[in-house]
Amino acid sequence: MGRSGRKAISERLNRLREKWRLDFVVVNGENATGGMGLSASHAKALIDSGVDCITLGDHAFDQRDMLTFCEQEPRIIRPLNFAKTAPGKGFRLIKARNGKKVLVAQALGQVFMKKPFDDPFSALDTALKNAPLGGMADAVIVDFHILPKGTAHQSDAGMCGDYNSIIGMQKDEPLRRFITGMNKERFTPAVDEATLCGIFVETDNATGLAKNVVQIRNGGRLQQSEPV
Repeated sequence: MGRSGRKAISERLNRLREKWRLDFVVVNGENATGGMGLSASHAKALIDSGVDCITLGDHAFDQRDMLTFCEQEPRIIRPLNFAKTAPGKGFRLIKARNGKKVLVAQALGQVFMKKPFDDPFSALDTALKNAPLGGMADAVIVDFHILPKGTAHQSDAGMCGDYNSIIGMQKDEPLRRFITGMNKERFTPAVDEATLCGIFVETDNATGLAKNVVQIRNGGRLQQSEPV
């Protein structure tokens, strides 16, 4: 976000890359220019600082020079569910420093957006089919916008049930209803071993806003230790 965000990247990223031995770094830069989009010059500065890929968002083209720059720079990704005539690409296959290929895609949700966007799920399906994991892609990163302003976000408020599900239900019917708006069958609970899911949230004493959130998963398909 703005100058301070760009400064943090330029001053700290290389040290973190070395410390954590990072092979691939993605930065969402859509608010890096004064909180309103990303200019070509600031995009270049982020890349020069060691960023491997920059994703954008619904403010992708607030800075007009990005309309042409995103066509020239293959390390910039705009939302893939923009109109098909929008410049740039919504997903790309990019080579990491260790030689592996990473598929990066960026999608926008449809809730609380001022403009209508295409269905993100169908758009992501297209991207994943173009560069399947284990085939053309060695890894897949999807940037999907979530909530700002001190909100610790967890889908379904820590659902405890079959993790390979949608809110504990077998996935086919909920997905069909979301994408098509039509009902075909009743929701049916998924029945594999349950996973306890939750989050550990640290809040600010003065404001009450979340300042740290740690995901907890225990049992079932995935194992993750409790926070310390």
